[in-house]
Amino acid sequence: MKLVMAVIKPFKLEEVREALTGLGVQGLTASEVKGFGRQKGQTEIYRGAEYAVNFLPKVRIEVVVDDTQADSVVETVQRSAQTGRIGDGKIFVIDVTSAVRIRTGESGPDAL
Repeated sequence: MKLVMAVIKPFKLEEVREALTGLGVQGLTASEVKGFGRQKGQTEIYRGAEYAVNFLPKVRIEVVVDDTQADSVVETVQRSAQTGRIGDGKIFVIDVTSAVRIRTGESGPDAL
């Protein structure tokens, strides 16, 4: 099993969710986060004063899938989250050693 974790622009969340649902992904977790990468934040003007915003709003999505689905999930997230502009985000793939469904006690890929 693999954990596919992606940090994307907030307005792309629904598009990514729809694309993953179409791929057969049955669930995902989304969290509102803040961060910065190469863009190093941005400056904004509020009531005539300029402010440096060092942390930009992002959304982190997490999906645990079978090993065979991981590559297609990564490609789907990349394609649906891409705007072609700086700050599109990152995707990380992490090995998952076990998973347990709390309600039934199923474990491994059956728990997904």
